[in-house]
Amino acid sequence: MDKILEGLVSSTHSVPVKRAIVKKVVEAAEKEVTEEQCRALFTLTTRLILLAEDAFQKQTGSQVLEAYARYHRPEFEHFFTKDFVLSLLQQGYEQLDRKDPAVIDYIHCCLRLLISCPSVLEIFAVIQVEVLRMVCERPEPSLCARLSTLLSDFVQCIPREKSGILFCQQLVRTISYFHCFASQERELREYVGQVTKVSTLLQNIWKADPATLLPSLQEVFAIISSTDPAFDPSIALASLVQHIPVQMITVLIKSLTTDQNVKDASMTKALCRMIDWLSWPLAQHVDTWIIALLKGLAAVQKFTILIDVTLLKIELVFSRLWYPIVRQGALAVLSHMLLSFQHSPEAFHLVVPHVVHLVQSLRTDGLPTSKVFLLQFTELIHCMMYQYSGFPDLYDHILEAIKDLPKPVEDKIKLVLNQSAWTSQSNSFASGLLRQAGKSETGKTGLVNLGNTCYMNSILQTLFMATDFRRHVLSLQLNGSNTLMKKLQLLFAFLAHTQRAAYAPRNFLEASRPSWFNAGSQQDCSEYLRFLLDRLHEEEKTLQVLESAKPLIDASSKEPTSLTSAGEQEESHLAPAETKSESNGQTLIERTFGGKLVTGIRCMQCNFISEKEEPFTDLSLAFCPSASSPNGPHLQGTSEEPKVLCQGSVNGGSEVPEPASANAPTSNPHFVPVTNEPPLSVPDLVNYFLAPEILDGDNAYFCEKCMSLQQAERTMKVVSAPEYLILTLLRFSYDAKCHIRRKILENVTIPSFMGLPVHASCMPRRCSSCTSSPLQVDSPESSENLAKKLKPSQTDEDEEERARIDIVEEINKVGAMSIQTVPYVLSSVVMHSGVSSESGHYYSYGRNISGADGTQHSANHLSFKEDPAERTCSALPVPSEQGGTIPGSGPEARDWLLFNDSRVTFTSFQSVQNITNRFPKDTAYVLMYRRQELPGQDVNGGVLANGMRLSAEPPLQKELLDAIIKDNKLYLQEQELNARTQALQAPSSSCSFRPNGSDDNNPPGSCGPSGGGGGGGGGGFNTISRLVF
Repeated sequence: MDKILEGLVSSTHSVPVKRAIVKKVVEAAEKEVTEEQCRALFTLTTRLILLAEDAFQKQTGSQVLEAYARYHRPEFEHFFTKDFVLSLLQQGYEQLDRKDPAVIDYIHCCLRLLISCPSVLEIFAVIQVEVLRMVCERPEPSLCARLSTLLSDFVQCIPREKSGILFCQQLVRTISYFHCFASQERELREYVGQVTKVSTLLQNIWKADPATLLPSLQEVFAIISSTDPAFDPSIALASLVQHIPVQMITVLIKSLTTDQNVKDASMTKALCRMIDWLSWPLAQHVDTWIIALLKGLAAVQKFTILIDVTLLKIELVFSRLWYPIVRQGALAVLSHMLLSFQHSPEAFHLVVPHVVHLVQSLRTDGLPTSKVFLLQFTELIHCMMYQYSGFPDLYDHILEAIKDLPKPVEDKIKLVLNQSAWTSQSNSFASGLLRQAGKSETGKTGLVNLGNTCYMNSILQTLFMATDFRRHVLSLQLNGSNTLMKKLQLLFAFLAHTQRAAYAPRNFLEASRPSWFNAGSQQDCSEYLRFLLDRLHEEEKTLQVLESAKPLIDASSKEPTSLTSAGEQEESHLAPAETKSESNGQTLIERTFGGKLVTGIRCMQCNFISEKEEPFTDLSLAFCPSASSPNGPHLQGTSEEPKVLCQGSVNGGSEVPEPASANAPTSNPHFVPVTNEPPLSVPDLVNYFLAPEILDGDNAYFCEKCMSLQQAERTMKVVSAPEYLILTLLRFSYDAKCHIRRKILENVTIPSFMGLPVHASCMPRRCSSCTSSPLQVDSPESSENLAKKLKPSQTDEDEEERARIDIVEEINKVGAMSIQTVPYVLSSVVMHSGVSSESGHYYSYGRNISGADGTQHSANHLSFKEDPAERTCSALPVPSEQGGTIPGSGPEARDWLLFNDSRVTFTSFQSVQNITNRFPKDTAYVLMYRRQELPGQDVNGGVLANGMRLSAEPPLQKELLDAIIKDNKLYLQEQELNARTQALQAPSSSCSFRPNGSDDNNPPGSCGPSGGGGGGGGGGFNTISRLVF
């Protein structure tokens, strides 16, 4: 029969004739055949299967072999022995090489025919050994795929126990040698199919024997982390990732990133090669593992690796967005890499040139998924342009390309950026030991206490939260200057953009500390505020004088140094209304914090009135007598000491009001007043400040008309409302017995909205100057009254008194008709915790408020008041559109922030209002209110006071950006070094981690080690001294 078959397949008969004869041969298998004939047929068919040149011969051999092996099983069992299998695997078959895939196919076919025979177990044992040897020889993808198919069908051939682990490791390494150089789609599909078969085999082995998984993954990392320049592992390894259980990510990444034996160079190589895996089609979870490793490295502060890999691979990741089959995973990785790379715009700017082309492609490719993908991509681009504004030349064409697509709101952008930063505490891979104190969840930066510098920190955070002032400072063109304003600008830039949890303002402290402030000693924050504003004002005035003294041509040829020059206005992106003429030469401090106050004194004998207009930057509010004495309030009457107006630094005064003045009553020997009266409010103190005051006795007024000391009435009225109203509560009174300044611990209610009475000026305005303008006010019968005053008769005196009363009433009527109630909204509060000015701690509450933000009060809040009873400061009701609640007062409100040196936490407006009730020694000291404008209108009856309004954060200038990038890189290096040091000390160290969170239920801490200086943020109220040592 074998001779017939051999002659048939080599004959020249037609194929149909040959098939008919082959069919007869196959049917003859059912008949009894001798063992020699069977063996001859098995040998012939094996030769045809392995060596035949055409498909017909191979097919004929397979059909005959299968038929005779089925009907003559014992004879086939004696033919297909373990020795024959071993010979095939080790030596091949005649001229056929042992590595030819046909050998594996033949063995696979024969095993199916022998599966029920006992001898097959011996063959399985042989194959177990041989397949391990074969994978160690790094077979080609085609042979490895055939071998994987064999082992998947006959799992008994898979090596076991230790050999099984070794087999998996070697198979992983074999995959790393798979390379495809084909360019045709058919060949590429075939290659991907071969790799898939091999990875599926590994998946089945891992499921059957979980002990093989971890060694296999270790082998994967050993391969991709190799620094051998001659070895470039295949991206086919990506096919394994989808088979790794996702729940193992946390354990594996944590183990990998904390392994001290893994060198940085190896980790960098591994991460780069994993990113290359994004090119592998159909592989799932590759992006998940890449992002997990990126987060793991950030958690252990290995920022050098992250920086190097991001800059090296960001363009490759972006290029994968062009391929629909891998673009979704590539976008996830690209988003994480860009959003976390926040210390520099370098990575984003590498991909900026390709953005427009990709957007255009996504619009026109017609794929159903492209529209959703485009929205996700543009949201990422908006976030990055927000993070790194100030490059209009790079971004203009991008904005034009995506102008019709939705833009995420600013709050969402800030949240995304805050959660994505490398220093974000949301990273789940950071251990308690290695996790560093990153930025709080608020996204704001604290200020390091440099030794009793909480007075400075609280003021700087308050100024920073004055949104319009901050934006104006950051928009100034001050390149190359070394002014205090430049240092403030740099400080604000760091507070806005640094990645540090807390910034140490050493340079600014040295530049801004008054000469009489002893280093390391507690100081008065209000005194520091006045000094700081005065310095900034005088500095700008000096620059204005120097600028105006230069020749015009010189001024136009050089970079302007004045903070308000016209060229600077354009460079600073200020509104067109901001011109030198409109600001009247005012400095930024005057335009932002400057108001005007008129002090009038009326002689009660002759009605002679002297008025003096004075600028101010803050109002120092004394407490009503009821707050410091049991006599109850009397706003008008004899006063032993006149109220003192703190004119503010703009007028050149940086002195703190003397504690013996009426601003700081001395008759209160107790810390906490006991009274059943309603608590004082800020409007009460403002009204007390503005209330008429009788000057008599030792305080009698020298009348220029009467030429003698006379009883007089002094009044104060605000004639120009500042954009930011600063109120200082004079809580420190001098104790003559103990010779110390004691603190008035009276609780003061702080309204969120407040109306300030502003008088229309009825005298010639002399801008920013203090003028005394005697004003004679007589009745219409002025001549007659003057004649009557010369007569000493009682009748004349009575008539004169009646005329005087008429004049006073007329003056009051005129005043009432020219008063506006200007609405203000609370922006910041500086708190003092302690019982005296020589010790204690300052911290502040704040929120972002600008003139266009918040609730705009209706026009009647700015209307003229005709009722004299309305000419007082009052708390304004919360507008109806706010739902009857104060913004930030809800239980979930998080628009208020607590700045306590290094710590920044979310809080609520209730916390601001109730802090003194909960902690009696913590009292409001300095308050800042933001004036609320009607659209396009100023309370003084014209355009906005400063002629400009910055509606968004200005872009960072190059000099500031470079400084921040440099410091951010330094910070990341510091964090990485600290993490490595801690990791080395881990076995003998213990530590606890307390994340930043809501601080409403604990006292804000002190200026010492136990408080807000960067420590635990706890109490410290019973300590003897609350100073920093």
